[in-house]
Amino acid sequence: MKDYIRDRVLEVARYIVENRATVRDAARRFDVSKSTVHKDVTERLRKINPALARSVDRVLQTNKAERHIRGGQATRRRYRTMGS
Repeated sequence: MKDYIRDRVLEVARYIVENRATVRDAARRFDVSKSTVHKDVTERLRKINPALARSVDRVLQTNKAERHIRGGQATRRRYRTMGS
């Protein structure tokens, strides 16, 4: 694995854990695709730092469990602005 990829993987992983960020947030922050972030933290990170990979996985599982709530909030905001 090239050094710049390894560095990005670790940087993205730390960002996700420290900020409890979603894959979308991380992709936007590091100017890469969601697919790249997902591959970085699910495949590449396991080979580089298994302990950090477990931490990232916990954050992503929490985000996945809460995404229906965030979706409902977005819908509520959209309809509030339409009614005004």
